Amino acid sequence: MQRKIMEKLIAWKQNEVRQPLLIHGARQVGKTYVIREFGNNEYENTIYINFENNKRIADYFDEDISPARLIKFFESSFNERILPRKTLIIFDEIQTCERALTSLKYFNEDAPEYDIVAAGSLLGVAINREKYSFPVGKIESLTVYPLDFEEYLWALGRERLCDEIRLRFESNEKMPAPLHQELLELYKYYLIVGGMPKVVSEYVKTGSLYGAVEVQNEIMNNYIADMSKYASSSESIKIRACYNSIPNQLAKENKKFQYKVVQNGGNSTIFGESIEWLNFAGVVLKCQKAPVAQMPIAVHTDLTSFKLYMSDVGLLTMKSGILQSMILSNVEFESNFIGAIAENYVAVALHSKGYPLYYWQSENTAEIDFIMQTEDGIVPIEVKAGAHTKSRSLSVFREKYAPKYVLRISAKNFGFENGIKSVPLYAVFCI
Repeated sequence: MQRKIMEKLIAWKQNEVRQPLLIHGARQVGKTYVIREFGNNEYENTIYINFENNKRIADYFDEDISPARLIKFFESSFNERILPRKTLIIFDEIQTCERALTSLKYFNEDAPEYDIVAAGSLLGVAINREKYSFPVGKIESLTVYPLDFEEYLWALGRERLCDEIRLRFESNEKMPAPLHQELLELYKYYLIVGGMPKVVSEYVKTGSLYGAVEVQNEIMNNYIADMSKYASSSESIKIRACYNSIPNQLAKENKKFQYKVVQNGGNSTIFGESIEWLNFAGVVLKCQKAPVAQMPIAVHTDLTSFKLYMSDVGLLTMKSGILQSMILSNVEFESNFIGAIAENYVAVALHSKGYPLYYWQSENTAEIDFIMQTEDGIVPIEVKAGAHTKSRSLSVFREKYAPKYVLRISAKNFGFENGIKSVPLYAVFCI
């Protein structure tokens, strides 16, 4: 399965001065697959250590963790020679062995000639709750996300479609109508399947949406298990309650996260830490309100107002229980939640490209789904699930801030007119 992060891993390897690399990401986004493929393709040999299922090696880190001692131990354990720059050492599930995380500092300082990549689910949460400090400044880091729509098309063997989408995005020329309709249908299937690698693999293998949903349920159960594993009993109950409320939060006309939806009388004192846990773990995306659309956006945000999206649109669709036929239908239903799914899809796509998530709201009279800080200033992004794109809020924003241009994401074809760049839903990965 082709992943975009592979290019970043290769760039890390080619850098003459490099630190140990730490791969972040929520559970089951493909971290292990990516780093093992990287090792197999780019190195003469790989030493793979999973600290969750190899207690013997994990226990060895309880004592001296000097690189020289560890390298000798690895060589004897795996009966392989470890050669600088030719062997990749992989520390997987590193959150279960904090001393292994600490050892990265000493590899960086005392043995920088060895290439080490570490990965772990819910890493940030785990290390934030225990006694050993994070090796700040001694490691590099990358984040793995679910497959975006382009990677999904690659998995389906539709690479040429991706090239065509990028060409039309840059030129603003309309996609041929039959191809436009085909891509909109592929996009709708992506809303159901999502980007979790195991789900995509199951769907590609079987062509069955039913099998994909079964895998999504398995992933969701693993998320719930992690909430119990990495949090106290009382805190895990609140974390689950916040997570389970997300479809309800997004179904509202006002999608701002409201604590009272989680529990009557709920407030930030009760649930604030739980939300930060979910955000830090990477299973939700937090979109902050910006009442003033000026640069830099970060200093104008309202920290008390935000929306929460799920980190994978397929998991949201599954968890909501919405009928798949409603997603796939060519009929535009009058449903806030159809729009919410499209909005969640765009949030995931923007986040995976490295854009911080903000939305604009002015005195509760107008709202723009996302605003983005660029070299051209603040760019408003409006998301519509269908082809009907009239928006009073967009007119209010343009009158107030006069942006150079607007991005309108919808089921309409490519185009640029009256300062509005029309981006079909299937082309969000180009932004």
